[in-house]
Amino acid sequence: MTDSYVCIDLETTGLDPKRDKIIEIGAVKVEKGEITGEWQTLVNPGKKLEERIVELTGIRDDELVEARTISEVLPDLFAFLEERTLLGHSVLFDFSFLKKAAVNERLSFERQGIDTLKIARKYLQNLESRALGALCEHYGIPHSAHRALEDARATTALYQRLWDEFYEKEEQEGEKSLFRPRPLVYKAKRDTPLTPAQKEQLYKLLDKHKLVIDYEIESLTRSEASRRIDRILAEYGR
Repeated sequence: MTDSYVCIDLETTGLDPKRDKIIEIGAVKVEKGEITGEWQTLVNPGKKLEERIVELTGIRDDELVEARTISEVLPDLFAFLEERTLLGHSVLFDFSFLKKAAVNERLSFERQGIDTLKIARKYLQNLESRALGALCEHYGIPHSAHRALEDARATTALYQRLWDEFYEKEEQEGEKSLFRPRPLVYKAKRDTPLTPAQKEQLYKLLDKHKLVIDYEIESLTRSEASRRIDRILAEYGR
């Protein structure tokens, strides 16, 4: 069993790391099977949250206004993570958002990971759902869903329960054992900031059509700015 790792969980504005942003990070450090530290922060995504995200997480825009940006958060987070194996429930999802954020800041971020969802899918096929909440209910693990640190704590407890029940059977798979760390792979390209011409065009369109926006123009990427401009032109014209 890998007994030294960091369990990571993120809350985000959506499911696509190319377009969506991190709004909360929670991490639990485990050394030799014992929890030795926890780390949590909110992250300012630079735009207003959709109502469905507010309802899902309970995180509100006013909580994020004073939060640090992801570029400010990453050095502290990576210092906490060190070079440890990452544990997560669908760990590649969390890794992909962190990898994308790291690439945007020209930082290196390569890790190995263990996925409790893959273990559950293999051994708990009789359950109606292998979502984290359903598995916590199955094992009687306390869980407050959709907050990063709470989910990381629950996943840490879930990993221990899965190990207790299935480790010996899974170790027969040798190097293929799902309890052994494997390289996490996600190809991410660095976002290009919006161009001066896009910035000027956006401000002109907003002024001309008297539009109030719920995002920060300065934080837009070139592709995001292009989509915003196209949307305004399609709805309001030039």
